[in-house]
Amino acid sequence: MPHTVRDQKKLLARVRRIKGQTEALEQALELETDCAAVLQQIAAIRGAVNGLMAEVLEGHIREHLGQEAVSAKERREGLEQVVGVLRSYLK
Repeated sequence: MPHTVRDQKKLLARVRRIKGQTEALEQALELETDCAAVLQQIAAIRGAVNGLMAEVLEGHIREHLGQEAVSAKERREGLEQVVGVLRSYLK
């Protein structure tokens, strides 16, 4: 069973929290809230997304690259995939 299916409830809870944070940010902008509060909300959203990324990435690495049954070829392909995702994420 893929880790995203196994951890679906936990991951969806994180996504829903992020959704709530972005909705709060939208409301703060509409209400012309102080820019310091807006910046704080943006930082909180970024931290939440980073946490989600770290959790899914760790599960992916452990599930798809760390298993002994994974062949060397599959491991190399998976590694290239992870490197590509990380490069795009860190831009």
